[in-house]
Amino acid sequence: MSAADAGALRPHAPAVGWRNRLSAYVGLTKPRIIELLLVTTVPAMVLAEKGVPSPWLVLTVLFGGTLAAGGANTINCVCDRDIDEKMQRTHGRPLPLGLVTPEEALRFGIGLEIFAFVWLWATTNLLAATLAVSATAFYVFVYTMWLKRTTAQNIVIGGAAGAVPVLVGWAAVTGRVGLPAWVMFTIIFMWTPPHFWALALKYKDDYAAAGVPMLPVVAGPKAAARQILAYSVVLVGVTLTLCPAAQMGPVYLVAAIVLGARFLQVAGQLNRDGSAKAALRLFSYSITYLGLLFAAIAVDAVVQHRL
Repeated sequence: MSAADAGALRPHAPAVGWRNRLSAYVGLTKPRIIELLLVTTVPAMVLAEKGVPSPWLVLTVLFGGTLAAGGANTINCVCDRDIDEKMQRTHGRPLPLGLVTPEEALRFGIGLEIFAFVWLWATTNLLAATLAVSATAFYVFVYTMWLKRTTAQNIVIGGAAGAVPVLVGWAAVTGRVGLPAWVMFTIIFMWTPPHFWALALKYKDDYAAAGVPMLPVVAGPKAAARQILAYSVVLVGVTLTLCPAAQMGPVYLVAAIVLGARFLQVAGQLNRDGSAKAALRLFSYSITYLGLLFAAIAVDAVVQHRL
């Protein structure tokens, strides 16, 4: 076979216009996940400042955090491209579609991480920059490349990466990481398993087809629902410990109790019927829950500062 014939048999990436290519690069960063991470960063900064921080500082941290999270998600897409091709939920991502090559995506992801580190170091401090990039290292090397493919506890341990932005925000304001920051870190850490397992219940067959040992695949839906409820109970308990740790006021306390009660109610419903509808209801509410809880942290901090 001639070289020309061999070349003709090789698959080629489809011709892609610059708009679609730009959209593909944005898609690699998983913007919806980044939004959720940033929602927790600003309230952490407000609590650390005990009021409203400098708008410039907030913008620089959000920009740097977006770069770091986008880089982590892009590298995750490169590592998981074989899994994404097999899953109904993810087969439309840029790499399975051939809109971007793995090499291009990897260079893009690493470039974002380098830029994020330099930016945060220059505009905030070395601790914040180091924390942001260390979250990426943990997410890629510990969760994506190791835990995700080997243990049903993957998201429990790997969820720590998604909790780091609160530490970054706190460090950007204070230059250190205080006890309230670690409590907020733990809140997100405990929130992640119920949030993600609820989604995994819906896409259990997807994960099974891809050979990913998510808890609903390994232990079954009933066991997963029980674990979700157990983690939900611990989560609500942890949210209440922020009151003494950060001297939170009634705004946060009421929000933590009311939002937590609803979280337990929805998790209990899932534990009772185990339906896909109940799983999606919990997944959807968990996003609302985290956003409102951290909004309450910010409001409480501002209100107390003005009293």
